[in-house]
Amino acid sequence: MSGGKETPRQKMIGMMYLVLTALLALNVSKAILDAFVAIEENTQKAALTNYERGKNAKDQIVAEKAGDASNIEKLKKIDYCLTIIDKIDKSTESMIKEIDAIKLDILTKSGEEVTKTVMNDKEVIYWKKGEKCIPARLNLMAVNGKDQYDVPMHEIIGEDLKTPTGSGLKLWNNYNKFRLDITGLMSTWEFGGQKFGFKPKAINKFKDNADLTKQIDAMFAKAGASVNKDDKEAIAQVYAELTKNERVDSGEETGLHWIGKTFDHSPIVAAIASLTAMQQEVLGARASAIALVKSKVSTGEYSFNKIMALAYGPVSVNANEDFEVKVMMAAYDSDNNPEVPGASEIKDGVAIVKGKGSGSEVNMSGTVSIRKKDGSKKTENWSTTVRVMKPEGTVSLPDMNMVYRGYDNKVVGVASGYESTSLSGNGIALSKSGAFYIGKPGPGKTCTISISGKSGDKSANLGTFTFRVSGLPPATVSFAGIGNGDSAPLSTIKAGTRLFAGYPPEIPLNVKFNVTAWTMTVQGAPRPISGSGNTLSGEAIALLKQARPNSTVSFMTTVTGGGMSRKGACVVGVK
Repeated sequence: MSGGKETPRQKMIGMMYLVLTALLALNVSKAILDAFVAIEENTQKAALTNYERGKNAKDQIVAEKAGDASNIEKLKKIDYCLTIIDKIDKSTESMIKEIDAIKLDILTKSGEEVTKTVMNDKEVIYWKKGEKCIPARLNLMAVNGKDQYDVPMHEIIGEDLKTPTGSGLKLWNNYNKFRLDITGLMSTWEFGGQKFGFKPKAINKFKDNADLTKQIDAMFAKAGASVNKDDKEAIAQVYAELTKNERVDSGEETGLHWIGKTFDHSPIVAAIASLTAMQQEVLGARASAIALVKSKVSTGEYSFNKIMALAYGPVSVNANEDFEVKVMMAAYDSDNNPEVPGASEIKDGVAIVKGKGSGSEVNMSGTVSIRKKDGSKKTENWSTTVRVMKPEGTVSLPDMNMVYRGYDNKVVGVASGYESTSLSGNGIALSKSGAFYIGKPGPGKTCTISISGKSGDKSANLGTFTFRVSGLPPATVSFAGIGNGDSAPLSTIKAGTRLFAGYPPEIPLNVKFNVTAWTMTVQGAPRPISGSGNTLSGEAIALLKQARPNSTVSFMTTVTGGGMSRKGACVVGVK
């Protein structure tokens, strides 16, 4: 058959296949472009959410000032904080406007209509102009040339991916300057006899997140006491979130500038989505910075601007008896200490009342008062009993601070000074299991456990304790050892075949979970794949090989365990 002439019918069939292939390619391209439009829309909304976070925090500080006219020193502190926030907003506004200008420039030079603004008009691109720290609202679905990439490349990059000369280079420099400005403002504090503030340096080259963290820690170490230790974590987080590697590799090309790599052959809708993502990062940093400043003053009906650790345990223990110390965080206002009559000392939100043990127990009582922001005083009675070397019962839950339905809760009861201990429950079924009791709560929101001690023929009820009842928290889903929201190299993801469900280390519950069903979506692929069990099918593994760097692989799952079935999700990024 080789070399034979095709009949007219064969030629027609061949032409039809060619046209069909072209149409399929066009549909895939349109789907990808529409996906960028959807990403841009969601990113715009996320940017506005971050803006509102910062605005709400700032509004609370302003309200604090309006409602607390009696405390002159606090008013001065609030004014100082608002001055810092104004500087943060000024720097943020400059970045937001610069990025908006780039968007409108490339749209205009691409021949798109952006001279009129009509909110929610599906035929109009420019829905709402940006103002102050709020980005312009764009409707990319109305863009005619969604796949146009010449103008974004030329205007943002220039001619060389390694040495950009367009507006992107200015954006890169100003974005990094914004990072230094905002983290510097976050570290600035000159009030009440305290003085902090340092000039962060530029870190634009790092191997991975661990290396970036190491470099940031070294920067703080060099700054020394010029950075408030209580602020370091928040400053480091904002710095890391705004840090990008200046030089990146793409396939066989190495040493590309971040701007060149990001906007190389990027359709205009993708370029704008990338620019909006930068605005979201800027507004997220603003919100975190204002939150840190807000923490210096208090908001709400009562004033709290400091936290401290408190630890307390039993007032007495028997020899060779195990005991527990409860540790918690307490909030107080350093400018508004409580008033406690009879206290020997009041400092850092704590009043010390001294007593002396005598008899079998000491009963102490009094009043504690705190002033609200409107100057009025709130007074409550307090009382406590200190037992003097008298056995008492305690109930502890070694694994958790509440009991869970669908789980064998281990309960330990200790009645010190007695030969034996017994527990009984209301709203929870208790059964003895070795050194523990196993508790299985009912449908109520709370349950109680009573403890009794027995010595010979004598027994005593030593107390009843109330516990909250909750359903088991949902399991965390991971793929090939990669957690939800994490990223991994393309080779690692392509080698993955199984989904896992379980609790992270910070949830100390021993529950077995199973993934019973899943649906996998690979960004850029034409359709999702579904299956059952926790192992990917051959079809899914084949689809997974279509993943590309800087994309995502998503799993929607059904997870069973703990007597219930729940939906779960795992989204992993491809490096």
